[in-house]
Amino acid sequence: MKEYIALTKPGLLRLNAFAAFGGFWVASKWDIDWLLLIYMLVGTTLTMASACVINNYWDRELDKKMERTQKRALAEGRLQPLHVLIYGIVLGIVGLAILFTLVNPLSGWLGVLGIFAYVVIYTMWLKRSSTWSTSIGGISGAMPPVIGYCAVTNVVDLGAWLLFALLFLWQPPHFWSLAIRRVEEYRAAGFPLLPVVKGVSRTKLQMIPYIVLLIPTGILLYAYDYVGVFFLIISIALGAAWLVQTLMGIKAHQAIETKWAKTNFFFSINYLMVIFLLMIANTTWS
Repeated sequence: MKEYIALTKPGLLRLNAFAAFGGFWVASKWDIDWLLLIYMLVGTTLTMASACVINNYWDRELDKKMERTQKRALAEGRLQPLHVLIYGIVLGIVGLAILFTLVNPLSGWLGVLGIFAYVVIYTMWLKRSSTWSTSIGGISGAMPPVIGYCAVTNVVDLGAWLLFALLFLWQPPHFWSLAIRRVEEYRAAGFPLLPVVKGVSRTKLQMIPYIVLLIPTGILLYAYDYVGVFFLIISIALGAAWLVQTLMGIKAHQAIETKWAKTNFFFSINYLMVIFLLMIANTTWS
């Protein structure tokens, strides 16, 4: 059972379920339909779990080449690939069924888009062929808060787009920080990630516009009355701090590059957690 749970990438699921919760809360403006919230969280989590399991299934041979992934159950042959594929498909069917029938069809279609973007566009295509895999693959990672938001509103409006932008912009600098730390592993495995193909220096520079654009995204959430002034102030401060931390990496020598990338990676995780906690706590009342 532990092996099958690990295939769903529980750490990633927790982070994205929290983002979905945040999107739901922003749209609800403190008037919470608790049963709908539960349906949304269960459906979204199972849908994301399905995509992660199928990702593990598809990457099982490449996982053997990387220290970070070579101990996974499929890479070491502890589970049968066919069983894992069936498991992933069943999770997806159940998750989408919950979203379509117990939440609303829009949330279900957003779930379908998330699975398609992660499994087909990212895992099967771009991850093996293009440096754009991280950026375009961010579409799937940006779906959870949008699903949470649309579970309440049943419409893709400005609030949904701003939540999408927040997660979409956050992902590339977050993941590239990890990729810089593991660049030689990705190179050996044959993944054409940006730091592998274009180099670490180019990757550091490309992280900057994503982080810069996070700041006006937070400002717009406040300007259109989705969040309060505390969110505005702290989101700007956190965005500026992350930007400074990233800019420091441009001059980081190779000897301390790994340490900088690790710090940047964990800063990005804490940034997202604090942003969504603030979003929930400082959502404007209806």
